[in-house]
Amino acid sequence: MLFADINLLDENLDYQTHRWVGTTEDGLIAYVGDHAPEGGLAAAFGETYYGAGKLLVPAFYNAHAHAPMTLLRGYAENLPLQAWLNDMVWPFEAKMTGEDNYWATLLACAEMARYGVVSFSDMYYHTDERVRAVVESGLKANICESELYFEPKPFSEYACAAKCEEYVKKYHGAANGRILIDYNIHAEYTSNPQTCADIAAVTKEKGLRMHLHASETKSEHEECKQRHNGMTPIQYFESIGVLDSPTTAAHCVWCEPADWDILAERGVFVAANPASNMKLGSGYAPIPAMLERGVNVCLGTDGMASNNNHDMMQDLYLLALLYKGSTNDPSVVTPKQAFSAATRMGALSQGREDCGMVKEGMRADLAVLDVSGPSWAPMTDPLVNLVYAGHGSDVCLTMSDGTVVYRDGTFPTVDVERAKAEVATRTKRIIAEV
Repeated sequence: MLFADINLLDENLDYQTHRWVGTTEDGLIAYVGDHAPEGGLAAAFGETYYGAGKLLVPAFYNAHAHAPMTLLRGYAENLPLQAWLNDMVWPFEAKMTGEDNYWATLLACAEMARYGVVSFSDMYYHTDERVRAVVESGLKANICESELYFEPKPFSEYACAAKCEEYVKKYHGAANGRILIDYNIHAEYTSNPQTCADIAAVTKEKGLRMHLHASETKSEHEECKQRHNGMTPIQYFESIGVLDSPTTAAHCVWCEPADWDILAERGVFVAANPASNMKLGSGYAPIPAMLERGVNVCLGTDGMASNNNHDMMQDLYLLALLYKGSTNDPSVVTPKQAFSAATRMGALSQGREDCGMVKEGMRADLAVLDVSGPSWAPMTDPLVNLVYAGHGSDVCLTMSDGTVVYRDGTFPTVDVERAKAEVATRTKRIIAEV
């Protein structure tokens, strides 16, 4: 595709007008210029997409998700985290089949594509079915198989160990690198030191990434300190080698100053989930302090039982806004920091070094927004407009690795009506079984 005479946010998130951007069949951005490609190059890019009234930006990378939880949208409401998990979520999940996970993931992919998301880090079960859905959708994902490790024993004695080994062999780097396999520890309170240390060693040996929850609630944080001689979840995970691998730690709501230093030193990516954390009454991560310490901050939606939608622009708005109120400082978390968290930093959290920027040689992961509506006028500062005045509904085209996965209300890669019907039927069945 050749995006012609379109305005964009460049690799520095600076606003550039009247640009031409060419993407190739192998999913790369091959041309960015202030004039049309010369000679026969323009025709080689295929379809010309005219940019009047549009803004081209890097697509979003959802750094923490549980995609199959689309099945639970609206199901477990108005509950604190532990009651939400123990009384509602875990009993529901125990009834979910592989095919349930497939259809729920497929619908999640369509929803994310609708809102400009091209890649997500997913922590859940039934990896075969989730991979199948992501590959069909044209999106990308870092996928980890989750299990709760309550019994102290070697990781090799858990069924998940053999599964993860198989998934790495089958899927790591599959679909031209769109699928990556991570290792996972759900949380400190759902695991034990022996098994966690084993998982950490395997992850490091294989050169893979780690995905975990940490300090999501105050009770989780304080009870960890009681169990482990005053160590917080981050300090505990560091002590047993978990942070020796590139790590994405979701939430980190109750992390302490000493944790911020560890996160920065270890290069951990903190996946903020402002909508989910507030909805569950957990609070919100001390993002301004983390940014000041040099912590890598990215952005996630979490699952649809605790957020209810995959609209990353909604979480982007919250990330940029709520800390100004909580700190009484309007200068914290700038629009550029927030948008970077949702794009380039999210890509880096997944190990996707060639993603997250509109730049020649990068993967063609792009979103086009319709900026012709009244909420976008005037365009005094397009990045400010995007963060504070934009909406997910402004996305009119999403391109993942050079493939259009959403365009003007259509989903070229997903039968979205069937996916909606399948998920509705399966949710009804599971609720009847619980």
